[in-house]
Amino acid sequence: MRDGEETAAGAALLEWYDRSARVMPWRVGPGAGAHPAPYHVWLSEVMLQQTTVAAVRDYFRRFTARWPRVEDLASAEDAEVMAEWAGLGYYARARNLLKCARVVAFERGGRFPQTAAELQKLPGIGPYTAAAIAAIAFEEPAVVVDGNVERVVARLWAIETPLPAAKPALVEKAGRLTPQLRPGDHAQAMMDLGATICTPRGPVCALCPVAAFCAARPLGIAAELPRKVPKAEKPTRFGCIYVAVDPAGAVLLERRPEKGLLGGMLGFPGTPWAETTPAPAPPMEADWVALSHEVRHTFTHFHLRLQVFVACAEGKGFTPRAEFAPAALPTVMRKVWDLALGALPR
Repeated sequence: MRDGEETAAGAALLEWYDRSARVMPWRVGPGAGAHPAPYHVWLSEVMLQQTTVAAVRDYFRRFTARWPRVEDLASAEDAEVMAEWAGLGYYARARNLLKCARVVAFERGGRFPQTAAELQKLPGIGPYTAAAIAAIAFEEPAVVVDGNVERVVARLWAIETPLPAAKPALVEKAGRLTPQLRPGDHAQAMMDLGATICTPRGPVCALCPVAAFCAARPLGIAAELPRKVPKAEKPTRFGCIYVAVDPAGAVLLERRPEKGLLGGMLGFPGTPWAETTPAPAPPMEADWVALSHEVRHTFTHFHLRLQVFVACAEGKGFTPRAEFAPAALPTVMRKVWDLALGALPR
């Protein structure tokens, strides 16, 4: 894109958005003459971090049906929220979600700040989320830059510097494109463009509303941008995990420490996850049987391989089967349960 073309490109983008905006449960469509509730924008943006729109839709509907206002969420039990969050991953987000809801509800009378600068002072709200809330809910011309926006901007200006070094330049260019009027619609238009047309592979340039302004297209490098520094290979960690039921079908569970991976979530007892296979360390005396298959799961920064042991035993810490909800477990623990279920007494 050449200097001076930002206004024309922005106008073309908004015209396209008015026709083609995606329908989402947390959005107010263009032309509606209203803004979405800050609570809805905040909740959806936190859920969407590292997660797809398709996965978030049902979670958002369940959360807002159960906790329609930020005050309702703030008053919820931690365990209830964590159970509803199960499957979205990155459980620190759920803990920060509750912290933020309680600050807004109990210290700010249920009102979110209206500027990106003030929003960043709330727990769990970083620069991107603050800018998105400020722009979409309050029409502050904040510069909203997520992965989709980075890709669109890198191609419009043919920025070949690899990420993450390119981020400052991408933010600066995105700021030049951000209008004073309708900044919320502009932010969502950029997101939609990156998600539906200016996609990571095989961008559909023939349908792009800003193709005439794109510097990467005539160079034939649009699909290659943004360039990225190759990621280091993920390490693998190992652990042992123990699934026990008593004769009545109650299940041995424990709540993980608040800090750390899967913090505050229910799960099965086990060893720490280490670079080498740890020695077995059963949580109680029982006739433990090692299953022939292991559970494999991948987190953001490492792969995990768990040796699963099962037993029929009795003792403290067992949850009655009627109160045990496998769907409320984090994904890796559900994998453990699914594997163990076939070997446990019915």
